[in-house]
Amino acid sequence: MNVQGETAFDSKLFRRVMGRFASGVTVITTEVEGAVRGMTANAFMSGSLTPPLCIISVAKKARMHDALQNSGHFGVSILAQGQESVSQHFAGQGAADPDLLFEHMHGIPVLAHVSAAIASKVAAVHDCGDHTIFIGHIVGLRDDERTPLLYYAGKYAVVHPKKELPADPSIDFWELPPE
Repeated sequence: MNVQGETAFDSKLFRRVMGRFASGVTVITTEVEGAVRGMTANAFMSGSLTPPLCIISVAKKARMHDALQNSGHFGVSILAQGQESVSQHFAGQGAADPDLLFEHMHGIPVLAHVSAAIASKVAAVHDCGDHTIFIGHIVGLRDDERTPLLYYAGKYAVVHPKKELPADPSIDFWELPPE
């Protein structure tokens, strides 16, 4: 067990600790001067139900950073199980180009054949150290109902549900069920 105390900050330990949080894998897309740009990211989250907002965090040194600032919009494609090559392609890891098909929702590019996709207009931008947080006002949603690809501890993972929970339409995603 490693404990970070009052000594110099250990960025490798920080990355390892953050890797303990399992997440989905997304490809963030935008379009500038007719060219679609994309990058793999797991720094994505819901922001608000009313108004509908989502949040992405992009490194300032990433090529995608300037593209997002110039375009004013972004798509979030939530990758499906089996789309590791798509993730690697947009992470610039030299993977062979997968067959990529883009669709446009409200004029914003997203990948086809993914688990789900979100189209957003940039509503706010906030500085966050070596990253910038982009808050998107959601203008389009698509649910392809495919099992999502996961990322955990530096590796791709898949969903293996332990048990089925009964569907209860009275439970809202944004609220805890009554005890």
